[in-house]
Amino acid sequence: MRNPVLILLIIINLLGGCKRQQSASTGKQVFRYNEASGIRTLDPAFAKGQADIWACNQIFNGLVQMNDKLETTPAIAYRWEISEDGKIYTFFLRKDVHFHDDPLFPNGKGRVVTASDFVFSFKRILDPKLASPGAWVFNQVDTQNGGFVALSDSVLQILLKQPFPPFSGLLSTTFCSVVPHEIVNHYGNDFRTHPVGTGPFRFHLWVERTNLIFHKNEKYFEFENDKRLPFVDAVVISFINDRQSAFMEFVKGNLDFLSGIDASYKDELISRQGSLKPKYENKFKMEKCAYLNTEYLGFIMDSTQGVMKNNPLNNILIRQAINYGFDRKKMITFLRNGIGTPGEFGIVPPGLPSFDSTNFRGYHYNPGKTAELLAQAGFPGGRGLPVITMSTTREYQDICEFMQGQLAESGIRIKLEVNQGAAHREMVAKQELSFFRASWIADYPDAENYLSLFYGDNLSPRGPNYTHFNSEKFNEGYRNASATTNDSLRFSIYKDLDQQLMNESPVVVLYYDQVVRLYQNNVHGLGNNAMNLLSIKKVSISE
Repeated sequence: MRNPVLILLIIINLLGGCKRQQSASTGKQVFRYNEASGIRTLDPAFAKGQADIWACNQIFNGLVQMNDKLETTPAIAYRWEISEDGKIYTFFLRKDVHFHDDPLFPNGKGRVVTASDFVFSFKRILDPKLASPGAWVFNQVDTQNGGFVALSDSVLQILLKQPFPPFSGLLSTTFCSVVPHEIVNHYGNDFRTHPVGTGPFRFHLWVERTNLIFHKNEKYFEFENDKRLPFVDAVVISFINDRQSAFMEFVKGNLDFLSGIDASYKDELISRQGSLKPKYENKFKMEKCAYLNTEYLGFIMDSTQGVMKNNPLNNILIRQAINYGFDRKKMITFLRNGIGTPGEFGIVPPGLPSFDSTNFRGYHYNPGKTAELLAQAGFPGGRGLPVITMSTTREYQDICEFMQGQLAESGIRIKLEVNQGAAHREMVAKQELSFFRASWIADYPDAENYLSLFYGDNLSPRGPNYTHFNSEKFNEGYRNASATTNDSLRFSIYKDLDQQLMNESPVVVLYYDQVVRLYQNNVHGLGNNAMNLLSIKKVSISE
């Protein structure tokens, strides 16, 4: 059994501790960031949360990858073809991609990746014995007729049941990473702590709840301006669980990068308008961009559910009255310090090519309209309207209390129920909460991913349709969009579907989030994107 004290001493000796000046003295460039929530696994088959995805993306590659413009670009596949009917994808693989060196390979040298490795990796994801949370990625694959076929060592074919235009982007998810069968079969479940991939960094050491270390992959296949990637020599991930303490480590220069603005230090760091306060303006950089994350409140739309018996939320007029009854702009300014965009459009967020703020009717603060709708529903001024329970988690309690106060001014009385995160998610999945807080972060950059939350075949707990919205008109339009390969036509259908949702009000869109990144002035090439993907391979650190 490894001695954790000895391991920590090795870490300090190898990487010069946590101080930037110490690592500089070793002549090595070390990129440091913190994961307050920890990391559960380094097996891409189970990389579901952001922390796991970020770590796995440094070790593994797939057929394709996503750039900062959310374009699907080559990775191990240098090109691909799609058949005219949109159901056959043929990928042509590079022949110079090797798995990381490992003692389990002959002579300890990583071998070349072949199409058969992808067949193994994808079938592994679908294996019910593995129970990977990423199995849904291949829902469109025609496994009855082969699904994944290695035509040669360097040509892979994937067969779909029907056209699905977002499929190539879907293949950029971490679940679709290639893994070597020798290593996976040897370690089994322990592959999570013995990962071997093809990525820009290779696994070195993991002391859980303390540090995770990756070293540069000297044989990585990608180049930038004729220079082999990656540029830094190592990545060190710490696990400081107190976010304010992590912020202080960043301010002291002991971390190179910090993601997001936590409530514990947001008022210290940024103004109400979302800009850095003067005391920090020259100490480090802050970048913001649209984030494909829609924060919302959902209503159960199935009146047969027990929680909806005699519930006023069965009335569309009450749902619409709530939507008009609070000021999203004020909420963003005072509770989020200007971070985010008020949710005055649909469920589909800014940052996607199909998003269109023109000729779209969402909801904005209009207390007069709330009063009008309450009167139409038979509750003028809220008189006679039963108390409505809104369920949330502690993280979003302040937002829900803000709504509670504003809705009370129109006569809509809200009772707040604050649940623990895991319990809240379970109750949402089981339709035990009539009015609940939720969010959706895109798995891939296509509006279909958001609209799938309301498709009739995706009812929870089997699928992500937590509101149990089920409209034949919407379902038909959704199916048409999924089979439409022309982007402009598909985007037009997406907009119509989103408008249908807003008209029926199965949700209250709160805001569209933003990616906020803080990094030291001497860090270059980090990039930013609406999927909040973290790519370190092009990062360099100046003296």
